[in-house]
Amino acid sequence: MIATGMETMGLQSRIGKAGLAAVMVTVIVASTAALAQQNGGTDWPTEKCNRYRKAYDQSIAYLGKKGLSAEFLASHDAFLASNCQARAEVCARSKEELDLANRLVLMAMNSGMSGTFLPFTCRS
Repeated sequence: MIATGMETMGLQSRIGKAGLAAVMVTVIVASTAALAQQNGGTDWPTEKCNRYRKAYDQSIAYLGKKGLSAEFLASHDAFLASNCQARAEVCARSKEELDLANRLVLMAMNSGMSGTFLPFTCRS
């Protein structure tokens, strides 16, 4: 049986707005708990870093390290070693570094991360 607008209004009047809000909160909390269980209870910063590390590993396997400077690789490795928490300065200067950075930005966005997460910046 499908509830009509009148039946929904009747339910709302019987349980009240506070009761309806409580039901909605319960559904949201249950959904969040189910999602956390699917992710193995991993917190979001760690999950983002895991996704980013996977994208980085795949990109390096595909593109290789030719043209990537020791400074670029060391800065990027420091970012990964901090569980992607340190504000690293990974500056892409060569064509290969820019290609890798652009690829990682796209992969990160497709994995649900924001641009503020990424370590790429050139201050000098």
